[in-house]
Amino acid sequence: MGGNFRLTNKLDRYIMKKFLGTYFLCIILIIAISVVFDFSEHVDKLMAASVKEIIFEYYLNFIPYYANLFSQLFVFIAVIFFTSKIAENSEIIAMFSIGLSFKRMLRPYMMSTAIIALLSYVLSAYIIPVGSVTRIAFENEYINSGHKGESARNIQIVVEDGVIAYLESYQDYNHTGYRFCLDRFEDKILVSHMTAKSIVYDTTPEHKNHWTARNYLIRNIEGDFETVTSGLELDTVINMEPADFLIVEDQQMTMTSPELRKYIKRQRARGVGESVRVFDIEYHKRIAMAFASFILTIIGVSLSSRKRKGGMGLHLGIGIGLSFGYILFQSVSSMFAVTGSMSAFWSVWIPNIVYIPIAVYLYIKAPK
Repeated sequence: MGGNFRLTNKLDRYIMKKFLGTYFLCIILIIAISVVFDFSEHVDKLMAASVKEIIFEYYLNFIPYYANLFSQLFVFIAVIFFTSKIAENSEIIAMFSIGLSFKRMLRPYMMSTAIIALLSYVLSAYIIPVGSVTRIAFENEYINSGHKGESARNIQIVVEDGVIAYLESYQDYNHTGYRFCLDRFEDKILVSHMTAKSIVYDTTPEHKNHWTARNYLIRNIEGDFETVTSGLELDTVINMEPADFLIVEDQQMTMTSPELRKYIKRQRARGVGESVRVFDIEYHKRIAMAFASFILTIIGVSLSSRKRKGGMGLHLGIGIGLSFGYILFQSVSSMFAVTGSMSAFWSVWIPNIVYIPIAVYLYIKAPK
């Protein structure tokens, strides 16, 4: 009994070592190829930056982002490759011959996957967003020719209880909003209505929420009486800032998960929940993608744990097809959330929900 226990523990360590080793080797090889292709594609633009900027600001943040983005694909390939190899060498048959069940053999795989999933979530939720700030800034400056979201239109926002602001448009390059309107209500009755041809945000750090209204008109309403005030310029404090409604391209990638949760909650409270769909998708996607590693591991082990006539090539083909199908499925379902046809939660979890029955079926069938 004790000998079998020691043997199975040794097998656990062997499988975990080989699985994790294959996983990280796949990442190193694929990312090395990706870096070479990326550098070749953008070499003319990268020459404008210094070597230090290219290495430390771009590629040092490029590598973890893309490695984590395709982590589930690497998990699947590693499982298929390693398990097919030990199946071809009859090592799995030897494991079963000492009384090891398929369920028990799966344990070190799931332990390894738990390590990968935890690492993937921590990276995507806390570490990569910090590096993405630098990476995206570098891309905007050197690769995308300064392209970034710099304007917004038809903005309506609840700045505080009973106070609603409206802007026909806002341009970030001059920090100016046009055709501004500010309504104040008490018990659902309009008591103040302010309009301005334009309104300029003060970017001075100590002047938080400070705006200057130009060509303004204010109507204060008290019952049947109305007071009108107008002028060319008025300095005022309004509880809003451009970041509340100006969404820069890929902004969600630069926020940690706690920041995303706080931002989404704040924007919904302000009545601009429609504009945070991509942020909501990113928040749920980080969790769903980490969980997907377990599903893909079960599918991978179940598919490749037996010798087959097609050998490792057949296993890899089926595995890569299923993993790319998962990634494609997730991209398509996410679009439904962007358009508002589906909630962000369901859009990113549907691929997992669809693949769980596949994993269960293959898991049940595998020992037979």
